[in-house]
Parts: sequence; C-alpha cells; structure tokens
Amino acid sequence: MKSIHLNPQRIAVNALKTAAILGTATAINAILLDRFQTMGNSSELYVLGVLLISLNTTGYLWGILGALAGVLCVNYFFTYPYTDFNFTLKGYPLTFLVMLTVAIATSALSGRIKKQREFARERTRLTEERQKMLIEAEKEKMRGNLLRAISHDLRTPLTGILGASGALLDSGDLIDAASRRDLLSGIHDDAEWLLRMVENVLSVTRISGGAPSLHKVCEPLDEVFSQVAAKARKRYPQIQLKMHIPNQVALVPMDEMLIVQVLVNLIDNAILHGGDYAVELSAQNEEGRVRITLRDHGRGIPPEDLDNIFEGFVARDRESSDATRGLGIGLSICCTIVEAHGGEISARNMPDGGACISFTLPIEEVSAYAEQ
Repeated sequence: MKSIHLNPQRIAVNALKTAAILGTATAINAILLDRFQTMGNSSELYVLGVLLISLNTTGYLWGILGALAGVLCVNYFFTYPYTDFNFTLKGYPLTFLVMLTVAIATSALSGRIKKQREFARERTRLTEERQKMLIEAEKEKMRGNLLRAISHDLRTPLTGILGASGALLDSGDLIDAASRRDLLSGIHDDAEWLLRMVENVLSVTRISGGAPSLHKVCEPLDEVFSQVAAKARKRYPQIQLKMHIPNQVALVPMDEMLIVQVLVNLIDNAILHGGDYAVELSAQNEEGRVRITLRDHGRGIPPEDLDNIFEGFVARDRESSDATRGLGIGLSICCTIVEAHGGEISARNMPDGGACISFTLPIEEVSAYAEQ
C-alpha cells in the first residue's frame, strides 16, 4: 500500500490561505450587508473564494473544505435568523445544496486546471531535457566520429614521414639526388596534410559548443571564391578551376575562415579521390539562401558510400593499412561547419561522370554588383 507523507508546513500554509480567502469573502459580504443592505452576492463571493482557494492550494481537499465552509458561512452570517444555523427554511436547503454542488464542482474544475498546468510545465521540462540529451548525444557522436577518423588518418602520413626520414638518416650518401628529393617531397606532402588535419580538428573545437560560437559577418561570395582559388592553385598548380558567380552576388552571413576551409576540403577530396584536376565551383541564388556547388569530373563516389559520406569514416573497413588517405574527417568537418551555419550539405554522382557536392547557406541580404 502506498504510504501518505504529510507535510505539516504545507498543511499550515494551505490552511492559512483558505482561512484568509474565506475571511476576506466574509468581510466583503458583511460590508455589503451593513452599507447597502444587500445579500444577493454572498453566494457568488464564496464561490469565487472557493475558486481562489483551489488555485492557490495543493490538492482537491482544501477547495472542498472551502466550499463546505462557504455554505456554512452563508447560512450562519447572511441567512435570517443571522448568526444561527437554520436549514429548515422553505427553499433554503435546495439553495444551499445547489451552492455546495457548484462550489465543489468549481473546486474540482480549478484543481483539474491546476493539474493540467503542472502537467504542461512538467512536459515542457521533459521536452527541454530530452532536447539537451539529443544535443549531447549528437556531440558525442561527432566526437566519436572525429576520434575514429583521426586514429586512422594519422597513421598513414606519420608512417610515411617516419619511413622516409629514417631512410634518409640511415642510408645517407647511398641515396641518389632524385630519390632523396622524392623522399623529401613525400615528407613535405605528408606534413602539409597533417597541418590541414590539425586545422580541421581546431575547427571542430571551435564549433563543438554550437552555432553561437561562430563569428558571422556578411561576406560577398566573390571574395570568398577568390581566397579559395588562391589556396587551391598554390596547393595544386596543375588544377583547372572554373568559377561561376551570378551577377547578383549574395552577401552571406558566415564565418569566412570556416567556409573557405569547407571549400578547400571539398577541392582536396575532389582531386585526391576523384583523380582529376578539372574542378568547377559555382554559386546559385535560391529563395532565401545561396547554393554553393563543387563539381569534379573524376571517378565519382562509390554508390554504397553516398548515404554516409559525411560521417567521417567512410569505407575504412575496406581500406588496407597502407592505403592512401581516405576521405578522412574533411567531409565530416564540412558537414559540421555547414550545419552550424544553418545550412544543408549533400552529395551525388553526375550522369556524365564525376561527383557533385553542394551546400546551402541562408542569405541575409542581396546586392547587385556591377560587372567590371
């Protein structure tokens, strides 16, 4: 059997509230009777008092007690003969019974409303807690994906750096100039790739707390594309990069450094995994947003990887331990950055070959730029 725990302090508070409200109703009725010689509103005032008692106390009991006390007060103070109980007068028993029924019904109704209000508050609290749990779970998933990606992707370049540097240290003069240059070039490439990975990891730490940590400023896309082109051509001198920006250039609220990093990551993946240096970068204004698209003409994306390509550890189980760097955390970082900006990212293979990755960003305002 469920035990009932009584709280003396709560009982005392509820009793004081009930007595205060009933006393106030009695005082008002007394003033009306004394000043205006009217008793027509005495029952209504007590019904109002019962409603206030029910709303300001816990449980149904105090409203019902208030209803009973209100009926007794009307009979004792405001029914002839005054200051005496008399339920035998003609018509009064029915009147008092109706008043008691109305008062109890009012108490039950107000108690139900209060319960519903408490239930709504509890449901709101649970919804907020569930939302926080989902956000934390998503963060943990992102951290897990990041650690899983790093644990794999760090091994290949570090192994290459250690092997090449070890060969240079151990063999010394036995290695000809051309081979030495190839080894040094490999060390340089692997170190550069590790630097880009560190930049990606730092990006994750910046936005791990959510979008409010982003430093958004309205930037014109032509300037962003120019930065991306400069970085891409420096990294891949043989790249064939075509860019298209609409005449109406969008000013997009963004963290410029992070969006530039997204586009550089996409170009890296297009060249390293597509196997072709022909890349097209374009932007298109849509309703309330801008869509940025990167298209390559390489091998495309394996169909089985399209659904989870942005998870950060695509097809790792199928790679050998000495395989070239996988898709890594680059695309996972791109997805995280775009979503932190309030956009969406997607990937697909093109019918005539190659892959296309596009993402959207909300547009704050649009300005017409004159063609030079």
